[in-house]
Amino acid sequence: MRTFVVIVLLIACAAAVISQQLSSQTRAQEVAAAFTKNKHEVKEKLGVRKEKFKDVRSEPAVKSNIGDYSGTYEVSELGYMISVQVGSDGQIQASGSDNSRAFRLENAKIDGALLTASKVYSDGAREKFEGVFLNRTDRRSQNDPGAFAINLGDARIKRRRRKCAATPGD
Repeated sequence: MRTFVVIVLLIACAAAVISQQLSSQTRAQEVAAAFTKNKHEVKEKLGVRKEKFKDVRSEPAVKSNIGDYSGTYEVSELGYMISVQVGSDGQIQASGSDNSRAFRLENAKIDGALLTASKVYSDGAREKFEGVFLNRTDRRSQNDPGAFAINLGDARIKRRRRKCAATPGD
């Protein structure tokens, strides 16, 4: 009987872990989709043809070594910057600024490409932080092979400002 209970508990724990991995992968895909867009317009007036084309593809950038996510990500025109440092022990230290408002991330965790933490501002205010490391390809025309970048997309900033995929800088 004890063996049966132990086996059931092991199966339940394994199912919980698999479920959590799937939910973080699903969430990473959802956030990445928010940074994906496609626009193709053709206007013709008085014999003059104008064409607009924009294709941005974003997908989670899953890396086998989480230390590879270390770097400074910024969108200077929005005043957004975050520096992520992953120690050899897997500990994550991150801090940055959002419109000149300094913050640090507490209890940061990377699961797949999903970065979750508590964002703590210098005035003590707290909010949930959720971001996804992204592989992003930006094409300006149908024949353009595209410019490739690795970004960190902040889910809250995206909703608030419509655009914030920070690109790593030096």
